[in-house]
Amino acid sequence: MTPAQKLRLAYILILVTPALWGVNYLVARSAVATVAPHALALGRWTLAALILTAMAWSEISAKRAAIRSESGQLLVFGFLGMWICGAFVYIGARTTSATNIGLLYAISPVLIALVSTFVLKERMGWAQVSGVALALGGVLHVVLKGQWGTLAGLEFTAGDLWILAAALSWTIYALLLKAWPTAFGHIARLALTCWAGVLVLMPFTIVEALAFMPTAVNLTTLGYMVALAVFPGVGAYLSYSFMQRELGAARVGVVLYLGPLYSAGLAWAVLGEAVRPFHYAGAALILPGIFLATRPARRKR
Repeated sequence: MTPAQKLRLAYILILVTPALWGVNYLVARSAVATVAPHALALGRWTLAALILTAMAWSEISAKRAAIRSESGQLLVFGFLGMWICGAFVYIGARTTSATNIGLLYAISPVLIALVSTFVLKERMGWAQVSGVALALGGVLHVVLKGQWGTLAGLEFTAGDLWILAAALSWTIYALLLKAWPTAFGHIARLALTCWAGVLVLMPFTIVEALAFMPTAVNLTTLGYMVALAVFPGVGAYLSYSFMQRELGAARVGVVLYLGPLYSAGLAWAVLGEAVRPFHYAGAALILPGIFLATRPARRKR
């Protein structure tokens, strides 16, 4: 694939990836009464690890020495991206509102843009900064359902701490993914990261099942896990890492702001929930914001 083709694919994935992540929210809402949070995350990442390992087995087997040298980094990625960004969201969603989740997750792209600009030295021109701000305003409009006055009356619960931890963890994960060099391609690296996440999740899942919330093993549970493994697991994480390589962490981070629009669309298509005027108003801000934020920064002459 030529550099121009890679860049074209990265821009296409900007529109595809949030739809893949939207499946995560849809399944989480459907599975809340039947699958324990850690069990759901463990099943998701075990299946994703198996799929990715099959795709990248020749590279993984040829670079066993590199696995040992990068094992510490892989465990950090598994801790941040598969445990905290996986199970914590499912736990928090049980005790907090969708509004609070959306508000807390809105922090992540802004932090990614700031750290990428000042620490990773990625270029962010005024057009990109304006795009991030415009998209942020749009996503807040959707999350608040157009009622900005409700900000004053929001109440935060213990569940919000789980979501805040997940949002901050995703920020760190995304930045380290860009900052840390690797000997592996993005498929092999994600496969190894998934196995690291499985190792981290395993003891928590066992304790959860024995002491708090056992999960029934049936076709419905397996279906939830397969959907999570294929779409927001393999699909979304691979797409995100590819886009980061081509566009940079700051510009790709803002793609998260398409999430509420895609989630609303999926909820309309699958659950029959209405698409309301505030969704359209939010889209009118988010879409041009994404366009501006993902444009290449102009070089100074």
